[in-house]
Amino acid sequence: MTEYVVEAKGLGKTFGDFHALKHVDFKMPIGRIIGVIGANGAGKTTLLNAVLGLTTYEGDLKVLGHNPATERDALMKDVCFIADIATLPKWMKVSEVLDFVEEVHPRFDRKKAMTFLDRTNVPQNRKVRALSKGMTVQLHLAVVMSIEAKLLVLDEPTLGLDIIFRKQFYQSLLEEYFDEERTIVITTHQVEEIENILTDVMFIKDGEIVLESEMEELTQQFIEVMVDKGKEDEAMALKPIKNGVSFGKSTCVYKNVDRETLAKLGETRRLGLADIFVATMTGEGQ
Repeated sequence: MTEYVVEAKGLGKTFGDFHALKHVDFKMPIGRIIGVIGANGAGKTTLLNAVLGLTTYEGDLKVLGHNPATERDALMKDVCFIADIATLPKWMKVSEVLDFVEEVHPRFDRKKAMTFLDRTNVPQNRKVRALSKGMTVQLHLAVVMSIEAKLLVLDEPTLGLDIIFRKQFYQSLLEEYFDEERTIVITTHQVEEIENILTDVMFIKDGEIVLESEMEELTQQFIEVMVDKGKEDEAMALKPIKNGVSFGKSTCVYKNVDRETLAKLGETRRLGLADIFVATMTGEGQ
């Protein structure tokens, strides 16, 4: 059995003269939580659509050993795709949502969904539009966690939700769904909220993969220095990927530069994922 849930080689997609994906290569290991991070228009949705067999593409792509373009029916038996919570059909009652999912997904376990909902105060005879945000999150989780999928794809799953409900969603997902046999792929703009659950990350910019790394390794690669007065030239000589000014002092961000060397220039700190993303996307070096 392959150790990768997704393997792409030369994956490309064009819309007229626009190159949404520029023949990228990447692999997604099994049993990981992978964040695909990029600005609007970077190519995230196109990449996900190719993986899910929702668009044509150029190059070679295997998902769970299947070709998404020609074997989508077989692939979707082991895949669960969830977009933002607003996509739940608002005109349906809660019980009808469960009926619908049971009809369209062969791996949906209604009994498991009911067990989850029994722990909540979600009324099954109420329409989705009448649910509070908290109840909507709980219904969404009941659906997600009751599908025995090997690959779960979440595209901005908590868009528009309050921070409390966003955290509840991810915490429940981590504690009650994820295991070493399942892979979760997440795209989101709320980077800070998912960085603590991610095991791997991919940055995408203008249709290209500009960074692909395990989280543990990534946070050790990037260091920010608040440069001491008089050491600005020395700091610039080490070719930071990004520099600026904070509290009247020069700041420089470095990638793969010895920390002891940088400590001689001033105070150092590791960057969070959001800061690494900004430095990578806006910096001159990679």
